[in-house]
Amino acid sequence: MIMNRREIIVGGASAAALLGATGVRAQQPSEVVIGAVYQMSGASAQVGVDAQHAFDTALDVINNSYDLDLPLAKNAGLAGLNGAKVRVVIADHQGDPQKGRAEAERLITREKVAALIGSYQSAVAVTISQTAERYQVPFLSADNSSPSLNRQGLKFYFRPGAHDEMFSKAMFDFFDALKQKSRKIETLALFHEDTIFGTDSANAQQKLADERGYKIVTNIKYRANSPSLTAEVQQLKSVDADVLMPSSYTTDGILLVKTMGELGYRPKAMVAQDAGFSEKALYDAVGDKIEGVISRASFSLDLAAKRPSVAKINEMYKSRSGKDLNDLTSREFMGLLVLADGIDRAKSTDGEKIREALAATDIPGERTIMPWKRVKFGPDGQNLDADPVLLQWVGGKFVTIFPASAAIAEAKWPMNA
Repeated sequence: MIMNRREIIVGGASAAALLGATGVRAQQPSEVVIGAVYQMSGASAQVGVDAQHAFDTALDVINNSYDLDLPLAKNAGLAGLNGAKVRVVIADHQGDPQKGRAEAERLITREKVAALIGSYQSAVAVTISQTAERYQVPFLSADNSSPSLNRQGLKFYFRPGAHDEMFSKAMFDFFDALKQKSRKIETLALFHEDTIFGTDSANAQQKLADERGYKIVTNIKYRANSPSLTAEVQQLKSVDADVLMPSSYTTDGILLVKTMGELGYRPKAMVAQDAGFSEKALYDAVGDKIEGVISRASFSLDLAAKRPSVAKINEMYKSRSGKDLNDLTSREFMGLLVLADGIDRAKSTDGEKIREALAATDIPGERTIMPWKRVKFGPDGQNLDADPVLLQWVGGKFVTIFPASAAIAEAKWPMNA
């Protein structure tokens, strides 16, 4: 049974409806609370810490006035709610989908949040999104990439960034472009963890390979957070594909690269499905062993040459975190801005009104820090204009190599050339 949020939450900071039989309209809130559900402990805790820095940067933009061409930047607070400030409450899902469900429900019923944002792991996003739907509270999927998330038939689910079918298409477009330059790319090795992220990623890549005429010589599914990848890497070494395509979170990615080194396997090229291969922790640990690795992404610091807001926001984020924005933190920053912009236009903290405002979102790409055409959601809550880029790790930093419209350098191919 779907529960109407106005039957669950009465009063508090989220009250904007009529109060009972008195007929007296409640004052508009001076504060709007948004719940963020992330892993703040365990193997991926650093992702949660970085997300908190990204949200704090977004809150700075939302709650203060900046001369930036970004949603909500020029006003202090939400003009649609008489300058109300936004506050984010973070809950720890511990990498557990059921804990994510419980924390989402707690944030809605006890913290009285107007909306939810999350959650890095797609497996956790499934339970959060279903809980948000049950309570009719919008959930903005900031950094989850599983294509199946927007295919659940949910009304309160929104994702501004690309999903893995879109990311994988960019990879295969890149392969096709290289082949036109007479580069040899015929065989691919898929390597993916066994949660919804890795499985959906591998399925998308298998489908595209079949359509584009590339041969998958091995498709290895391994147990997430595995203590050993020796057997799997031996298999990768034996097939020696033209391109290794890993879909792994940070700790698994580090273990993969270390095991490759131990077994003397140097792939001709690696094109990764982001996740761990976008994380500073991985490159701090093994970056010298994978010079030339390519990762898909939603974000490129190189865009700062065209959009001044990119450099300014990166500076603000770096002052908090000590590191540059990456694919995840840029999406988290932009996701909170998109969500707050919807609440501002709704002029309400009512879930249905926020949902309607988000569904009507149309933000030009130039008013984001991303290389997207725009933010405009389809009926399933997916933004189909979130154009991906490909980045290559060269000389201790990422450079944009694809598409040509965003590239600042030619790809180093093969990576060990």
